Amino acid sequence: MSTIISITVILLVTLPASLSVLHTRPEDAKLNFTELGIKYGHSVEEHDVVTEDGYILTLFHIPGKRSQSILLIHGIFDSADTFIIRGQLSLVLTMANKGYDVWAGNTRGNKYGRRHTYLDPDTDAEFWDFSLHEAGYYDLAAIVDFVLEWTDEKSIRTIGHSQGTSAHFVLLSTRPEYNKKIKGFIALAPVAFLNNLIPPVSTVTEVGPVINKFLKSLGIEELLRDQSAARELIELICSQGIISYDLCYILANSPFLGFDSKRIEPDFWEVITGHCPAATSRKSLVHFDQIALSKRFANYDYGTLENFRRYKVLVPPSYNLGKITTNISLIVGQNDLLSRVKDVNNLKSLLPREPKYHLMEPILWNHVDFVWANDMDVYLYPYIFSSLEDFE
Repeated sequence: MSTIISITVILLVTLPASLSVLHTRPEDAKLNFTELGIKYGHSVEEHDVVTEDGYILTLFHIPGKRSQSILLIHGIFDSADTFIIRGQLSLVLTMANKGYDVWAGNTRGNKYGRRHTYLDPDTDAEFWDFSLHEAGYYDLAAIVDFVLEWTDEKSIRTIGHSQGTSAHFVLLSTRPEYNKKIKGFIALAPVAFLNNLIPPVSTVTEVGPVINKFLKSLGIEELLRDQSAARELIELICSQGIISYDLCYILANSPFLGFDSKRIEPDFWEVITGHCPAATSRKSLVHFDQIALSKRFANYDYGTLENFRRYKVLVPPSYNLGKITTNISLIVGQNDLLSRVKDVNNLKSLLPREPKYHLMEPILWNHVDFVWANDMDVYLYPYIFSSLEDFE
């Protein structure tokens, strides 16, 4: 596998300049959230949300009916762009076209969350000292409070994807007062427990500590920064026509997310790689790796001494899911290699309030189909909108 990747990279980077320029990337690959919203007929507001610990996050808003406010939170290596890059088929624009008051948030680290009141992401390693815990405890909390203050509502409905669901489970279990502020939460590809991973994902988690040690030795705290060499290489590999599309999809998608090529066509894959992967911290991956290896949805493990200083116990405490009382819909893909059905069932059994539960009908529905599939309107949206109605 590594030989195939190496050969392909060499072939692509040595393509004649004239051949490279013949292939023009789709416009939507180059537009940001606001520009995409305007292109597809909607005005977009941009707001700065400042967290308790000083991170400045861009929050996008497409105005609609005040009583119909919906907040969307993205996953790891992603941004709010993920919910709009499908154009009129995207969840953001589908909701906006129905009159919903749509808010799309960003968690710290990506291109829309790379600012701080006093830390510099380029020079201060402390800026990158965060994981999914901070995404929930600080970022999601601040975004929810901002939306509630702006709309003068007492509670809102939210939708999260992947790590966006993890952030919800963190927030609702560690700051229970937010169960009243979020009256309904739809979890797309829920991620809490990672006990039933299979190869190659489980293989990567097993060598995770070695990878982390290597990255740490190089002083790498930020992963896949926008406009970095790694990001540019990914865009190059995935934008050279149908052959590179097949390779990029098979290598980057199917082994880790579940093979389902018919829902992401070649042209749209080029749009995706213009926006994703987005940057995150090394610590974010380490935390997920710890959850997988320990088989516990728990706080970050700092080691025995630091755990005792922070948590007053030697082992990081598990998040108390028993404190989550808000209405929840869990939507799961049978072919999702990250949000495994067994793990979601485990999560479901620990929630004190019986959640709505839906297993996606297409057998091949995978982790990214929840945000990028070309038939979301057929298989996913009906259940999302019925859940939102139940949460009113």
